[in-house]
Amino acid sequence: MKPFETFSGIVAPLIRMNIDTDAIIPSREMKSVSKKGLADGLFSDWRYESVESRKENKDFILNQSPFNEAAILLSGKNFGCGSSREHAVWALSEWGIKVIIAPSFGSIFYNNCIKNGLLPITLGENKIDLIENFVSIDPLKNQLAVDLANKVLSFGKKTIEDFPIETKDQESLINGLDQIEQTLEKISLVNDFEKFHKTKNPWL
Repeated sequence: MKPFETFSGIVAPLIRMNIDTDAIIPSREMKSVSKKGLADGLFSDWRYESVESRKENKDFILNQSPFNEAAILLSGKNFGCGSSREHAVWALSEWGIKVIIAPSFGSIFYNNCIKNGLLPITLGENKIDLIENFVSIDPLKNQLAVDLANKVLSFGKKTIEDFPIETKDQESLINGLDQIEQTLEKISLVNDFEKFHKTKNPWL
């Protein structure tokens, strides 16, 4: 997993409540278990006038410049609810989204984000409104700076400090370590336990 670095990015406001994982990537778009090749199906029911022809819907935010280059998604309550499909996070990441800001998230989706290097930030609606109003003036120029190490968001002369994230999740993202990689860091302890266990229980 790639370590999460401090960066500034374009913010795309997609302020809708209860955006579920089937809206993020419909089941028909999940043609393999690979993390690759899913970006084309991201929000396909909304991005395209016709799913078959892939003709873009010009009214959809991610088809509009400069939001088609956004790295940060601003959204409504309960983002990522519904099924547990990890493909939703894979599709967002492959498309280029690094951060999602919403008042609340589906719990499984939130954990899937952490496991795949995508930062979910929970903020109150009033703070989301502040960010949306700021970027709406000039979306290309008025980018949001994200500093995960210090848990700070900066936009213009304003800052949002100490946004909520568990320490273990923060460290996992900063160090670029998913659950498997965190386990492998303790491989010597695992090997020592196995040797001890076999010595104590030779019949196994």
